[in-house]
Amino acid sequence: MFKIGEFSKLTQVSIRMLRYYDETGLLKPAVTDHFTNYRLYSADQIAVLNKIIFLRDLGFHVQDIAAALHQWDDAYIVKQLDRKRIEIEQAIKAEQDKLSKIDQAKEDIRQEKIEIHYNVSIKSVPGAQVLSLRRVVPSYYSEGQLWKEMTAFAVKYKILVSSNTFAIYHDSDYREKNVDIEICAPVQRMGKDQDGFKFRNIAPVPIMASTMVYGTFENISGVFRSFAGWLEEHSQYKMLGQSRQIVHRGPWNETNIDNYLTEIQIPLEKIE
Repeated sequence: MFKIGEFSKLTQVSIRMLRYYDETGLLKPAVTDHFTNYRLYSADQIAVLNKIIFLRDLGFHVQDIAAALHQWDDAYIVKQLDRKRIEIEQAIKAEQDKLSKIDQAKEDIRQEKIEIHYNVSIKSVPGAQVLSLRRVVPSYYSEGQLWKEMTAFAVKYKILVSSNTFAIYHDSDYREKNVDIEICAPVQRMGKDQDGFKFRNIAPVPIMASTMVYGTFENISGVFRSFAGWLEEHSQYKMLGQSRQIVHRGPWNETNIDNYLTEIQIPLEKIE
């Protein structure tokens, strides 16, 4: 048996880390002296410690290391390594995206394009009878899956829908996750509600602010910042109800992302 200091020297692992592994249950001393509270380790535990260090250096968390130690076999470890590889690749891509945004921001600053002012127009939007699908989804980018489901539903039940589709965002604030989205497709006649799809009437909006966004969907955030400035300049209006989004040109009918065209609509109320 080795005292913790001796075991630390032999394994080249600090006493602090050995105590941490003890606290987390990854590697408890073989024996703890009841009188002195000295931690004593055995030579057999060096192999377990090497496994912990191996997985730790690959970025595995404590709970993942504990699970691996509990059922250590080649097939399981290879599976966990594949999972970790995918996780790291996704993290690398996320960081690369940040670098791309930094480069783009620098270019925008050089070209004095960092502040984009979008043209806001006021119009009335008529009511419509629609086929709708409303669901809380992981993020705003999950909306595409809802449209795929609606397309499949319309084909299955031979429902004729208009191309003037739109999405309603029911949350009163911006959400980083769990977004309440309703997609709507105008229909000529109402049908039977089923499979989560509903036929309903959308009320008209007498005062709707509208603005167009070109390019990637990431440009949409700039619209709302610009709209905030527009509202301050037009204090006779205030926001009312849920915003809408209409993608006039997107991945299904445009190959060049720079030519995407999205309309953002925000209901307004005129202050007397």
